[in-house]
Amino acid sequence: MSRLDDDETRPLLTARHEPYETHVHNPKRTPLPYFQLSIILFLQLAEPLTSQIIYPFAPQLIRDIGITEGDETKVGYYVGIMQSLFFLTQAITVLHWSRLSDRIGRKPVILSGLLGLSISMFCFGLSRTFWGLVLSIYSRSRSLNGALNGNIGVIKSIVAEMTDSTNISLAYAYMPLSWSTGGVVGPIIGGFLAHPVEGFPSLFGKSIFLRKYPYFLPCGIAATFSLIAWVITLLFLKETATGPGVLTVSRIFRQRPVKSETLVEEATPRTIEQEQPVPLRGLMTRKVVVAASSYAVLALVDIARSAIQPVFLATPIELGGLGLPPSRIGNLLSIFGVLNGIIQVFFFAPLHDYLGSKLLFNLGIMSALPTFAAFPLLSYLARTQGLSTLVWAVAVAQVFMSIGISAVFIYIAEAAPNRASLGATNGLCQLWVSLMRTIGPAAANSLFSLSIEKGYLGGWMVYYVLMATTLAALCVGAQLPRRP
Repeated sequence: MSRLDDDETRPLLTARHEPYETHVHNPKRTPLPYFQLSIILFLQLAEPLTSQIIYPFAPQLIRDIGITEGDETKVGYYVGIMQSLFFLTQAITVLHWSRLSDRIGRKPVILSGLLGLSISMFCFGLSRTFWGLVLSIYSRSRSLNGALNGNIGVIKSIVAEMTDSTNISLAYAYMPLSWSTGGVVGPIIGGFLAHPVEGFPSLFGKSIFLRKYPYFLPCGIAATFSLIAWVITLLFLKETATGPGVLTVSRIFRQRPVKSETLVEEATPRTIEQEQPVPLRGLMTRKVVVAASSYAVLALVDIARSAIQPVFLATPIELGGLGLPPSRIGNLLSIFGVLNGIIQVFFFAPLHDYLGSKLLFNLGIMSALPTFAAFPLLSYLARTQGLSTLVWAVAVAQVFMSIGISAVFIYIAEAAPNRASLGATNGLCQLWVSLMRTIGPAAANSLFSLSIEKGYLGGWMVYYVLMATTLAALCVGAQLPRRP
């Protein structure tokens, strides 16, 4: 058997019990390291908080800088470009920094990323032109060695390293809690604190600085949170990667890398210290490709929904949207964060045990179909009834349907050729996802603007295209094995 075939069939962890064979027999879960997991969740919050803060005021920001020259049909184009540029620069750096974390450790990469994120958000709040926004977004991936967006893959590697086959689904059930919290807090902060001079004249009415930079306050809050997360990571996060390079870098923090009791107990006879990261070509096994492709199509569907929703909510009713102000948009988007967090934390692990990874993953993709179908329904109701009770009921129901699934992360963790290549595997998958997220916002919002500008299919062409994309994503998800 070739080395590639051996990597393809060898499990990442050798467990004493085979997990999730059926919903009848489940092994006893190993207790999670909750303190370290809590730190991971806290520092991961920095990313969704900064991205979600700008969503409620992004359409108004594009109007304020004047690049559309008052043409409402062009707002979607520029919002989509602004969102896609971030993921494009993410794609350039994420694989490099994830692979580097296999060699020098997870902690240095995360620290560099948090600091870069803080600086870039301060810059974003000070931007007054479209190209200033573009440069701020670009700095989110390039400032301070561009490590920021390596954090996404690195964090998933840490979680896989601190868990085993019995508790990994429970750990990943908690991971969306950070994104959900960011999805709640971010839109509220962004919606209420944008233009604080007009929104809170008694507090900020005399501030010349905030009148000149009306979006600095919410961006500054997100930047400050990243600095707090940096301090907590430096003081309390333990290194989980091992190896000579990691040992050398760890001396900077006066800390030796640690292995959890689970890893020591379930490590294969070829110990973790003896394993070496495989070359990039060695990562291209069928298991990795299928897992990465499935994650990518899920990301494409999800980012298209996330990108188009605030633009739809801000677009005037006569053009096919709901015409809501940033504060209302922030409230509605925050509901999604609350519901997503509740479902992931309390229901993901039991559903995963009962349904299995593949079915649960595909149900998550399938939930996008009624989500996209609700957009034209909302448009029709708003045009005929205004913002009636029925419109709000459908809008909230749409949020209930927009629930992501974390099952794909288990496939990615199990697909790694060995534990020393876990960061590179997550980085490779995140690279594919970043490319999809580069395409998604620009394509979805451009289709949205084109649909209402040209009146294609009654202005609803974009929703039919997105539903067709969801069906294609289900075909990709069908290639996943029944169990990781």
